Amino acid sequence: MGDEPAPFDLLHWNSDTTNLPASWHRDYIESFYKGNKLAEKGGINVAGTAVDIDTVKTPTYVQAGREDHISPPESVWKIMGHFTGPKRFVLAGSGHIAGVVNPPAAEKYQHWTNNEPADTLETFIAGAEEHKGSWWPDWLAWLKSQDPATVPANGARVPGKGKLKPIEDAPGRYVKAR
Repeated sequence: MGDEPAPFDLLHWNSDTTNLPASWHRDYIESFYKGNKLAEKGGINVAGTAVDIDTVKTPTYVQAGREDHISPPESVWKIMGHFTGPKRFVLAGSGHIAGVVNPPAAEKYQHWTNNEPADTLETFIAGAEEHKGSWWPDWLAWLKSQDPATVPANGARVPGKGKLKPIEDAPGRYVKAR
């Protein structure tokens, strides 16, 4: 309505620019979004090697946002038909930002899981159980089920300490760049 929006954490995500060169960004949009080349055997090459996601056997955790208008759950579900290793699909409440950036402490939204085999998103949803809050604890439990070993997070840098000085206060001018 012409007024500046009230400060809101998700607006910083919406304002974040890609910081990619224009040709790279255009190729990314054309290849991955419009062309869906990752789903094509050899549609994407990395360092001269054709990618075939149908051969991926690595355990895969797939999260979709129920109200995501950029990557709708119907689209995200399709990856389940490609990866051949162990897979877990989780449907998060909200959209492509809030559905992902929903820390457990916020106690917002919800997510759905279904431990039974599902060939379609509709089957997944029909048998899904709703859980209050973030999907992150489910992801952590899934990670631990893959390998319970952990590594201490020693040496994490504290901004402003050590030899690397902060450039500026968060969120940083790049977020505001247009």
